[in-house]
Amino acid sequence: MIKGTRKDLNRPDLVPAGAFSYPVDDPQKTRWFGFLLLPQFTLLAFSAALDPLRIANQLAQEPLYGWLVISEDGNAVSSSSGIDIDVHVGLGDLETDTYLFVCSGNNSINIAAQSTLGYIRHHVRFGGNVGGICTGTATLARAGLLKGRAFTLHWENQPGFSEAFPGLAPTPRRFERDNDLLTCGGGVAATEMMISIIARDYGEDFAIAVSDMCLNGPNIATRSEQRSSIAKAISSRNPRVLAVLRKMYDNIETPLTLGELAENAGISRRQIERQFKQLLNEAPAQTYRHIRLERARALLMETNLSVMEIVMASGFNSRNVFSRHYKERYGETPYGHRGRIRGGDEN
Repeated sequence: MIKGTRKDLNRPDLVPAGAFSYPVDDPQKTRWFGFLLLPQFTLLAFSAALDPLRIANQLAQEPLYGWLVISEDGNAVSSSSGIDIDVHVGLGDLETDTYLFVCSGNNSINIAAQSTLGYIRHHVRFGGNVGGICTGTATLARAGLLKGRAFTLHWENQPGFSEAFPGLAPTPRRFERDNDLLTCGGGVAATEMMISIIARDYGEDFAIAVSDMCLNGPNIATRSEQRSSIAKAISSRNPRVLAVLRKMYDNIETPLTLGELAENAGISRRQIERQFKQLLNEAPAQTYRHIRLERARALLMETNLSVMEIVMASGFNSRNVFSRHYKERYGETPYGHRGRIRGGDEN
């Protein structure tokens, strides 16, 4: 919130009207978030993070969350799409109980002024929390706040980030939570991150209602990597790896052997293994298994097939093996997942 007052701002946009409601039993004191927009920030990532808060208030018809749009100097900020966004306050006008998210876009590493880095450090030193949206994480790195922490940023900017900060290693995940540090790759991952906050504050059922209003679906568990294996191969311009991946996607129910994949691609097994390790940092068998698990997860969410039918449709010959790999990848068994999203048990 703004310095100089300990009362929540009386803003009509905090609790908008809506046709659908989902009252909460014990609304807490309004929790405030600040979105620091740096020049050429990504509009999609910013709006994807803000709107779940607005929807939560709308459903509850309570000011569960408040938000302030902030710039370095208090003036409007131009996004990467050329749209200027007005702000509520300048950077120096916040209380420490406001969670500060830094939002930026491409060419983000040096976009924040030195004075901005100083304020962010000051905010943390006096008890404030900070996070990064899209490439805002790079500003946190410049401020010296990421050492020993798990964090992420958009995959497109990770190579440049790693060059600039060789001692820091972003994860490929869509969003990361490391205690009070929240970071995401942007886009819809910003929505997923904010829904995870709402789930912690007001429970999974309420968070699912917010997610449904965002058309984000009922699955609010932490998602997997930002990019699919085939997307990585396309960007690599590696035709043989791409050919192998296409065969994997085309042969899920009856998986091909590594020898058959190699023969189809006109490459040796050893070359496949080496190129997958270089490009995807995993063995081809692991990539193939992940593709099949992704198919199984989609079938669990979108069909009424039994788990055993899904086991066979995704190319596994053992329900126990399938369940073990599914839990390793997604943190829950397929039975737990089906029961959670359907409200019942799966035999």
